[in-house]
Amino acid sequence: MTGSSPSLRVRAEVWPVAGTFVIARDARTEVHVVVAEITQTTPDGRLVVGRGECVPYRRYGETVAQVMTDLEGMAPAVAGGLTRQALLEALPAGAARNALDCALLDLEAKREGRPAWAILGLAPPRPTVTAQTLSLDTPEKMEERARALADRPLLKIKVGGSDPVAQVAAVRRGAPEARLIVDANESWADDRVRAFVTAMADLDVDLIEQPVPAGRDEALEGLRHLVPLCADESVHGLEDMERLAAYYTHINIKLDKTGGLTAALNLARAAEDRAMGLMIGCMLATSLAMAPALLLAARAEFVDLDGPLLLARDREHGLSYEGTTLYPATPALWG
Repeated sequence: MTGSSPSLRVRAEVWPVAGTFVIARDARTEVHVVVAEITQTTPDGRLVVGRGECVPYRRYGETVAQVMTDLEGMAPAVAGGLTRQALLEALPAGAARNALDCALLDLEAKREGRPAWAILGLAPPRPTVTAQTLSLDTPEKMEERARALADRPLLKIKVGGSDPVAQVAAVRRGAPEARLIVDANESWADDRVRAFVTAMADLDVDLIEQPVPAGRDEALEGLRHLVPLCADESVHGLEDMERLAAYYTHINIKLDKTGGLTAALNLARAAEDRAMGLMIGCMLATSLAMAPALLLAARAEFVDLDGPLLLARDREHGLSYEGTTLYPATPALWG
């Protein structure tokens, strides 16, 4: 028996959010993801399946339909033995490449009977603490939510551009001992950013994520030493690093931005070469999207992989969370 060629299938899925998740630019009650699934029969007769999940993101001009079209167009290449390195040239960075990269790696792991971390030459994943996210709301409701989560060691706060100081102060009252990440999602105006950053320093905030719109990063000139600043929407690939190092202390690596774990590892090395810290983040998605990103957690100062905690339900064989301690995936899920 010689085995079969890999066969790619693509499907869209909808997952309900627990309540409503609100950030500076939108609110969501459900999450639309795309799953790439590669099936192959090995020479010894085993049927193996590799899966990857991505989240098409409107902020980056992506739609479910277009991502599915892009992935379906890769079926002949997958059947012909497409490698992860060749994929870096075949598709641009983004959600489609992420799903296919992770599916190829999962398939390789199952075909070889070796975990994905070993294939990549990484340390085995260990339990890690993830941030838990508070969506944007009134200061009163955010304080109430923070009190309920006051035992969590790391909270991430979604804020807007009108009065983020009141929102963060409310969370600080509710969770006085927690470390805080403040995520503005590009909502702070240039003429207010210095005052806001100074106020966050007074509130003992550990990290501010993407305070200004991507492309206006120069508004952060001279502020990176008040509070550590993390680029998110501003950073996608290696081409962004030289410019951003002048304004940010950290970068947020999300596989849907980098276009998969293979490219994310290259970006992590580039950040480390510039003495920039890492945050490993995610889109709102299921455990299948979190599992590959978790392989980077040991290299990160901040881990934000709480997507499944914000859903009404997760997929079968999902990641295990004890509070906000996140445990590595089982082979039944990924890798």
